[in-house]
Amino acid sequence: MDSRELTFKGGVHMHDFKELTNKYSIETGPNVETVTIALHQHTGAPCEPLVKIGDEVKVGQKIGDADATITAPVHSSVSGVVKQIVEITTVSGVKTKAIVIESDGKNEIGYEPYNDDYTKLEPKEIVRRVREAGIVGLGGAGFPTHVKINKNPKDTINHVLVNGAECEPYLTGDQVTMEEYPEKVVIGLDIVMKAMGAPNGYIGIENNKPEAIKRVSEEAKKLSGIKVSVLKTKYPQGDQRRLIDSILGMKMPSSLRSTEEGVQVINSSTAAAIYDAVILGKPLYEKVVTVTGSAIANPKNLLVKVGTSLKEVLEYCGGFKEEPGKIIIGGPMMGEAQFTIDSPTLKANGGIIVMNKEEAKPPVITACIKCGKCVDVCPVYLMPLYLQQNVLNNRFEEAEKLNIMDCIECGSCSYVCPSKRPLVEAIRHGKRELRAASTKK
Repeated sequence: MDSRELTFKGGVHMHDFKELTNKYSIETGPNVETVTIALHQHTGAPCEPLVKIGDEVKVGQKIGDADATITAPVHSSVSGVVKQIVEITTVSGVKTKAIVIESDGKNEIGYEPYNDDYTKLEPKEIVRRVREAGIVGLGGAGFPTHVKINKNPKDTINHVLVNGAECEPYLTGDQVTMEEYPEKVVIGLDIVMKAMGAPNGYIGIENNKPEAIKRVSEEAKKLSGIKVSVLKTKYPQGDQRRLIDSILGMKMPSSLRSTEEGVQVINSSTAAAIYDAVILGKPLYEKVVTVTGSAIANPKNLLVKVGTSLKEVLEYCGGFKEEPGKIIIGGPMMGEAQFTIDSPTLKANGGIIVMNKEEAKPPVITACIKCGKCVDVCPVYLMPLYLQQNVLNNRFEEAEKLNIMDCIECGSCSYVCPSKRPLVEAIRHGKRELRAASTKK
């Protein structure tokens, strides 16, 4: 284990509110009567249904897939009968088809474990198993994992990094997964190293997770080529390029994919899901979700069946102890506020945060005082105040010259701004305008 506290330039220190749930073990979530499985809950092409109304399905049975390179199949999280195929809007704002399944309460399993030695598998077989299990990035992005670990013949991968930073406030699902299933995280990393031919593996964990560091380190000692890197607790430590900088000391140009520089990064919960897929044959049909915040009665780390409604998850946690002001899927910095609690959960959802009305109150925005704090904390070395100024004046080409497209939208600038300027919102708008203009050309 590397005992140094590794970090990057910029970023912010904040109260992380992890004490609300970081002592709670993973608890099995509600057994629901119906689930609604979205057919587009990943980056890439949406799936088409493989079942029809009236079909019987089992837990882990593949019910949707697509003939595309970048996609990920979806699986039933219950056993039962297909009742409807409907159109929904997901928690991410995506309109998609969804399969409604009525549970029979039996939870009959529809998959079998592989009875072989993963160390003897060919890379293409590892990739196949990961794809068939529908594994996607569980750090929030939802990018199909089989695409990430299917090495381009032109690339030489020297390092695979596991992102166990979990730097977003409130969220503790990755932490408790590392504490309770350290073997899965370590072996999941080893599987990816074998798939990509990488000799070196690193598991980066922030120093506010001592138990996770201890347990993962104990497992890492059992395999060669894997080290645990202790990271300084700072946001956004979990950003891929910041993680690479912290652990390897490599400044990754935004114009290059990390694999072009010999590095791949996966999330710690994704590593555990890869273990489940390759060793146990288990598809990704359930996910650890942190349910937390000032307005929820009983914060928990829940293992939730994909397709369970937000309402059912919240009710399982005792409902609201006071009127909520905002409900966020994901973390408070990069998550998405919800307008309804009837939407189903998705594979990559890591948190449901329920804030009270006082916390959710919009800040009073005042004029920029040119203090430069936003510049100091920007981990990408941008000048957010000037980016916002150009966007507000419709000078999008000027903003592009200031590298607005390099912004990772982490929100550090907005967090430290004493004038409470909506810097990230303006930058997002500017990026959308530039993308739209590029499409028209």
